[in-house]
Amino acid sequence: METVVLYIFISLLFLVFVYSLSELNLLLNFFKGRKLKNTSEKLDFTNGEEISFVTIQLPVYNEKNVVERLLKNISRIEYPREKLEIQVLDDSTDDSVLLTAQLISTLQNDGLDIKHIRRTNRKGFKAGALKEGLEIAKGEFIAIFDSDFLPGENWLLETVPYFKDKNIGVVQTRWGHLNRDFSLLTKIQAFALDFHFILEQTGRNFGNHFINFNGTAGIWRKQCILEAGNWSGDTLTEDLDLSYRAQLENWKFKYLEKVETPAELPITLPAARSQQFRWNKGAAENFQKNFSTLFRNKNVTLGTKFHAFFHLLNSSLFLLVLALAISSVPVLFILDSGNYSGYAQIMAFFGISTLIFFFCYWITFSHIHGKNWHSFLRYIGMFFAFFSIAMGLSVHNSIAALEGHFGKKSEFIRTPKFNISEKGKNLKFSSTPVEISFQLLLEILLFLYFIVAAISAFVLNNFSMIVFHMMLVFGFGYVVFQSLNIRGSISYRKEKPNLTDL
Repeated sequence: METVVLYIFISLLFLVFVYSLSELNLLLNFFKGRKLKNTSEKLDFTNGEEISFVTIQLPVYNEKNVVERLLKNISRIEYPREKLEIQVLDDSTDDSVLLTAQLISTLQNDGLDIKHIRRTNRKGFKAGALKEGLEIAKGEFIAIFDSDFLPGENWLLETVPYFKDKNIGVVQTRWGHLNRDFSLLTKIQAFALDFHFILEQTGRNFGNHFINFNGTAGIWRKQCILEAGNWSGDTLTEDLDLSYRAQLENWKFKYLEKVETPAELPITLPAARSQQFRWNKGAAENFQKNFSTLFRNKNVTLGTKFHAFFHLLNSSLFLLVLALAISSVPVLFILDSGNYSGYAQIMAFFGISTLIFFFCYWITFSHIHGKNWHSFLRYIGMFFAFFSIAMGLSVHNSIAALEGHFGKKSEFIRTPKFNISEKGKNLKFSSTPVEISFQLLLEILLFLYFIVAAISAFVLNNFSMIVFHMMLVFGFGYVVFQSLNIRGSISYRKEKPNLTDL
């Protein structure tokens, strides 16, 4: 039995190691891509005939806190007004509908072609709203922004020209973060998203592998959407779904790492959990829906299939992490009880995975924060904090992945936005009763379980896993205490909109 446990543990380490190799390959692509000059053909906007009609779609749902900021920002985008329309796809069910209508009316009076599109139901959620808006969209190209995204005034001028290449179906830009330094929670979210947008998206794009439109801050060729089968609400990540279907139809994606589109990160753990659940469950749903088709496609290279496998199964890695964490405790006792030095050496070898992750994440962190000793020391703290809290969320994210793989359907839950960029600005906390759900109870038990594991290192005088177990204690402790924090309910104090600023 002891040998079986060790074999399982080593098998899990091997799978993580293979995943780390896929990230290392993307890092090499990232380095290669940065050495090359951008020689892409671009549309010549000095020639009026090359300026195509663009539709901007703004899907909103009960976004009273941010809709004024959104519309004010979008109204400033530079593009010939006769070639631009804006669709506010409003599925709201609260009184934000009246505010949105008032703001839109003001912009219409200023000569902006902006429409307030309402549906009688939320069929298909965001995907359904985008699809319905597409039916009447006048644009050859469709730019999409979620309600908390603030594209720069030159955004269309920086993205649309790349559609000179008739094979390009999507141009995606990098997310920025308006409230990166709000709290530890926002810092680790920014840390993870920077890794995705700087290393993974660049590495996949340069390697000619499948990448994804990230649901916002990107622009589609309308023809591409239609040829790929249009938007579908049968997964929680309609963006990833349509991205894979489009690339299976041989459409190319262009990723612009240097064009940053800032947005707001979730500021509460429940909001972050909700967003993570949707992303992780949606990724698993897309693996079930699209990977077999991709795998059978003879025109897709083996390398692209390899990266697509880990891309679509990214959320399922939380299952591996959770299994590794739980099994590490009996492994600690097994290694102490007998002569298993050979197994211990194999485990030590797979520690290379940690070094690969450490180096990959440092490259992306230094890309944003610079390469110096101060930045490196900050990075070390963020690296351990991020992976600790990611492991603390492994129960929650594992449940999401399992639901996705087994086909359990659930609603698209919006992520609350508060229009926050400064710590504590205009926030009002209110006490709410704490619900001890089965998931939270399990997280509490695992928190105590890993405290015992950390103490056991001193009892056994075996410190080979002490760092791992201390990270688990911190991660599960953070998740548990944040979940039990009675200041979990937040409201936002906001002044009345200043319509003269629009």
